[in-house]
Amino acid sequence: MHRRDAVLDLERARLAGRALGADIDVASQLQPYEANRWHRGDTPHPTLQLDDVSAIPFLADIAGVEEYQHRGRLRAGDHDLYVTVTPAVAGYEAYCHDTLQLGAPEHLVADPVGPPIAVARACTMGATHAHLVETASAAGGMTIHPYMGIEDVWELAAMLQVDSRSPIRVLAPPPPVTWIANDKSLFDELVERVLGREALVETRISRDVAGIETDLRALSQRHERVGLKRTRCASAMGNAVFASCDLRSDRDAAQMVQAFLRRTEWPEGEEVLTVAWLDTDLSPSTQLWIPPLGFGDPRLDGIYEQILKSEEKVFVGSRPSTLPDALNQKLGSDALMVGAALQELGYVGRCSFDHLVTGDPDGVFNVVFTECNGRWGGTSMPMSLLDRLLNQPRPAYRAQDVVYPELVGARLADLLELLGDLVFQTETGKGRFILYNLGPLDGHGKFDVISIGADQDDAERGVLEILPKRLGL
Repeated sequence: MHRRDAVLDLERARLAGRALGADIDVASQLQPYEANRWHRGDTPHPTLQLDDVSAIPFLADIAGVEEYQHRGRLRAGDHDLYVTVTPAVAGYEAYCHDTLQLGAPEHLVADPVGPPIAVARACTMGATHAHLVETASAAGGMTIHPYMGIEDVWELAAMLQVDSRSPIRVLAPPPPVTWIANDKSLFDELVERVLGREALVETRISRDVAGIETDLRALSQRHERVGLKRTRCASAMGNAVFASCDLRSDRDAAQMVQAFLRRTEWPEGEEVLTVAWLDTDLSPSTQLWIPPLGFGDPRLDGIYEQILKSEEKVFVGSRPSTLPDALNQKLGSDALMVGAALQELGYVGRCSFDHLVTGDPDGVFNVVFTECNGRWGGTSMPMSLLDRLLNQPRPAYRAQDVVYPELVGARLADLLELLGDLVFQTETGKGRFILYNLGPLDGHGKFDVISIGADQDDAERGVLEILPKRLGL
């Protein structure tokens, strides 16, 4: 695409974002958060890395999710802080500091206030809150960089600002914009305004049981498979997929809808999406960084192929895109346009989009959006970690969670000893495997790994063959 065409496309996207913002009066919704919004050029202060996933429904179904809060350590460096409710795995800080050379942030373990995944809430009380107030006051301010810009994070920022009498900024979108991005219904409306209805899968939205049943039957007449989606879930936890041949009657549809609504604890009146479930294994992800409005355009940081499992397409990992250039260009340009519209609405920080590709990737293809991840995630975290560790372009790699029941009860030291010289060392740049998200290892035999390869096939072989062999599995 010529630069002039790209500039015009971004401007059209910005106009669409402004129009949506005017229609829903986003300016008045953002006003209560103005005092804590982050702006580039703010005086540098200690940064509090906070991985709180508590606003996403059904994550309790993910093994070891209460330990995911330690992923905040991957973004933390010298003079930063990160807070968790659960203690770190033995040896994890030494591994991050000595082997990966990720600096020496201060780790605070807070007493839980409610569920263990509610980390921001835990920062509002007790010794942890007092220490954060003291740190912000001594430094003349603090930046909170959360996993996601949820209400609890902004309430913490407001509280710390009052108690420390210092400016506290949040490097994330305020909640009204966070939920435009993460709510599938609102995001669909934004994409339609920017790119047209053809940029989305066929979708119907209803708020009542009868409407959802009607939608399911109607789409089943035109598509081999159809899906139901709750609007604010992640990693396919709020999805269900049905073969249209199983929806032979109104009674069939009613039974499936009612089972779905019970399983997902649907609050009556909340929107449910009924979608065409496209027959494709190509579900790429585009990774963006969106600066504050007026401080540059959104930046495309990478295009990835998602590694999905099961019919519901549950995310387990990612690898850099090996798709044809024309397809990557289409994915990137579409993503930047929607990102520009989000920026107009007040979005700031990490953001990614999930797409589906149908047709021939090397010939005539079609690209649609399926959802936005207005937060950090399973693709952006390893991508950004590699950028921290390497002073060069990213290599071929595969990042994913692995689960080995045989490793239940294992320790980080056990893994490092078994992997030996295959453990990546930042100082030398040698080694293949980078380990993270190690909290679920002891109880579930689960952890996350980045496998670096000489090429993509070699990176894949690292996860699928070399890693289990080295671990004696």
